[in-house]
Amino acid sequence: MNKATIKDIENVSFDILKQSKSLGVFPTPVDNIVNYCELKVDKSNCLTKIPNNYLAKSSEALKSALRKLRGAIDTREKVVYLDLSQNANRQKFVQLHEVGHDALPWQRKTFEHHHDDDSTLDLDTSVAFEAEANFFASGTLFQLDRFDEEASLLELTIRSPLALSKKFGGSVHATIRRYVERSPKRCALLVIEKDGLLNFKVRNYFQSASFTKEFGMLKWPESLGPDQAFIVDCSFRTMNTNGQFLFKGENGDLTFQYHFFSNSFNYFIMILPFGEKIKSRVKLVVRE
Repeated sequence: MNKATIKDIENVSFDILKQSKSLGVFPTPVDNIVNYCELKVDKSNCLTKIPNNYLAKSSEALKSALRKLRGAIDTREKVVYLDLSQNANRQKFVQLHEVGHDALPWQRKTFEHHHDDDSTLDLDTSVAFEAEANFFASGTLFQLDRFDEEASLLELTIRSPLALSKKFGGSVHATIRRYVERSPKRCALLVIEKDGLLNFKVRNYFQSASFTKEFGMLKWPESLGPDQAFIVDCSFRTMNTNGQFLFKGENGDLTFQYHFFSNSFNYFIMILPFGEKIKSRVKLVVRE
């Protein structure tokens, strides 16, 4: 997305947050936002039971893939459909993604129906309209710059995005990613998935701009084993905020601190260079 599009989306998001009286309300009241946008969420049926009149207007590809969908919207009827098997935080994001399809004027004028699966809801999707709806959903859920203001008050530790996740109502994955990518401090985030005993595969990797400026983009293999110090944590613990490991890079070896957290689905390793200030006057208490 170019800067003009980003600014347009942020303006729409801010206006909706303000007019729906959701700014500064925690967790972000998604229901208020949906109601303000004059949409209704059909929670009486599973997404696989979308009414026939919707299906009649939709493609054969949609009909055949219906069981894989996470959300859909009929902008003419102003109805949002959800996969109710998703957890509550994921449903909030999907609702706001569908709101984005309706609230962004250039999208509303283009399509009457949108249907979304895990690929279109991926924050790294290359499909322009889906990327715009995701940007709107994330910005609205985390209340734009309000997230940055709240994050700036907290110490640089993985406990901070965990606290922010509860405060704003976002998923752990989305919150830690936003925390790292928007941080003015040097930090990075490695997200991995279990792939056997003491073996993990890399799912995502993100860095803050200041981290990239100093160290470049760290390159990771597709799979990681017990030769990495944090893999032992991933196998036997749920949290550690006092680890260190050796990264063997193309231009030499680097020693980093790491903080680790697991939510049983994904394993999050926050990477911090030694010497980065991590303290704050705000005391965090997050149970493992």
